[in-house]
Amino acid sequence: MELKPEIVDRIEQLEKKFSSMGQDIVSYLDGLLYSEYLTYWDYIHLDTLLTMQNPKTGFPDEEIFIMYHQITELYFKMMLHEFEQMAKLEVVEVKFMTDRITRINRYFENLTHSFDVMIDGMELAQFHKFRMALLPASGFQSAQYRMIEICSTDFINLVTKDEREKFSNRTDATLEELFEHIYWKAGATELATGKKTLTLIQFEEKYSNQLISLAKRFQKKNLWQLYEGLSEEDRKNEKLILALRQLDVNVNINWPLSHYKSAVRYLQKDPEDIKATGGTNWQKYLPPRFQKRIFYPAIWTAEELENWGKKWVESVVFGQV
Repeated sequence: MELKPEIVDRIEQLEKKFSSMGQDIVSYLDGLLYSEYLTYWDYIHLDTLLTMQNPKTGFPDEEIFIMYHQITELYFKMMLHEFEQMAKLEVVEVKFMTDRITRINRYFENLTHSFDVMIDGMELAQFHKFRMALLPASGFQSAQYRMIEICSTDFINLVTKDEREKFSNRTDATLEELFEHIYWKAGATELATGKKTLTLIQFEEKYSNQLISLAKRFQKKNLWQLYEGLSEEDRKNEKLILALRQLDVNVNINWPLSHYKSAVRYLQKDPEDIKATGGTNWQKYLPPRFQKRIFYPAIWTAEELENWGKKWVESVVFGQV
């Protein structure tokens, strides 16, 4: 049987490819011949994926709780994949950067819009029972979310609001020193005693070194630094600026507010509030207007910064109702 020209062409290209690496094409063709056809379930490891839900109790809605958080972490991994793409480039073009930030925004918006699964998708009575078996674990301990923050902005913008101005006037502060004052620590510190919760202690023991190392690697590669490295003309690109503004709102307003809405639904109980599973101070930690955490203050007006965390930001800046 005579081989079609396009098949001969592909074989010649393969021979050239493998010979340039000192490889024998016949061995690779044998491997192709003996290989089984790929299936969807093997490619995505479906059987493994569907067995990774291991509830601690017999309450059915706990499985929903687990799966939603697993989905969230996969979305976070997708976001970090986009940050890594931008950081690895020697020269970042404005279109490439805008497209990747738009992807990250899309992932965040999908998560925010899906949060009704957490807010209305579980029975309140079940949640109040199975959550007691989860102590001291907490969504607070999502290291990937912290990585997204570190990749998004200069580290000073993650320092707690009360300390930010002090460190802004210092040029000798190390990342290790700044890390000791990072905003999220206040969210897992007991108000009465000032002691760290077990949730925070566990998190720091596992991830502190990794997060500091990431901060050092992205010190000149975070989104703001990449933006600052663009030409003056590219820094005026409206689509890029809008994408950065939307990311700021998605991460620092919409996502925390979604959690706040969920916390109010499940944890607020008059006359006193129920503690979160990790003992986090969610009433002070989640509302954006308290933290005033802003990735890109230079691209917001004074009025927008003053009204940060209020519905005004979305309705006026983005025309949303």
